[in-house]
Amino acid sequence: MDINFELYKVFYCVATTLSFSEASRHLYISQSAVSQSVKSLEKKLGQELFIRSTKKVRLTPAGQVLLKYVEPAINLITRGEKQLSDAETLGLGQLHIGANDTICRYFLVPYLKQFHQKFPNVPIKVTNATSLSCADLLQQGKVDLIVTNYPNSKLNHSYVRKTVCKFHDVFIANPSYFHLEQKEISFQELKQYPILLLDKKSTTSEFLRSLFLQYQLELIPEIELSSNDLLIDLAKIGLGIAFIPDYCLHGQTNGLFLLHTKENIPSRRIVVSVNDNLPVSASAEEFLNLLPEV
Repeated sequence: MDINFELYKVFYCVATTLSFSEASRHLYISQSAVSQSVKSLEKKLGQELFIRSTKKVRLTPAGQVLLKYVEPAINLITRGEKQLSDAETLGLGQLHIGANDTICRYFLVPYLKQFHQKFPNVPIKVTNATSLSCADLLQQGKVDLIVTNYPNSKLNHSYVRKTVCKFHDVFIANPSYFHLEQKEISFQELKQYPILLLDKKSTTSEFLRSLFLQYQLELIPEIELSSNDLLIDLAKIGLGIAFIPDYCLHGQTNGLFLLHTKENIPSRRIVVSVNDNLPVSASAEEFLNLLPEV
């Protein structure tokens, strides 16, 4: 099927903004030109791609399917153009990493420093997102590589290049509010206490909920946040028992104690992944070489 790439470009812009007027501003063409391009693509494909109304634009089921294929292609072309442009002036293209806040702060910083010292002219971009969302970014071709917690239900197993860290998750609490230091407590007993947990969009929440379900228990946290550091702060003031990766504690409990659970909590990993279906940039390969393998 011979379809001009520009038609897909217009479709992508409308599909991501859900606005013909917004797409016209991004593409620097008239709104009528945007509308005609979409109509032309729909005619060639024999499918309606958008549901149009006076107030909003929505993707049809066919439009949603097409977007899943067009988005990685657009992102790949954009990244390729960027790599060529950067390589011409800097020697290596931009390094674009996806990782959550906790991994950035407690694991990635030293390696970003090493990379910057070795390649001071290479721009580094880090997109902060949950480990689950990072898997989507990688699939869509929006980043060169991701560094995420594993297991990760959204991450294609074949994309995992190496394990860079192994860790355990722990329950922590303030002994002034929870007198459980000398006890071995079951998950069933833990349900009686306020649990502080990362929100449902995180692999940590996914991991603990799945672990509870293995024992036919439903986990209902008292508080859900997007930051492990905030969970630690709330545990310090006695608002509940927090569940966090042990590396967030820097080897120090800071007045908190680690609960001992009757049930075993399996270890997890931090992995670095690349999309094998897309070219891996020279800058990404250099960064991969800096990371340890355990």
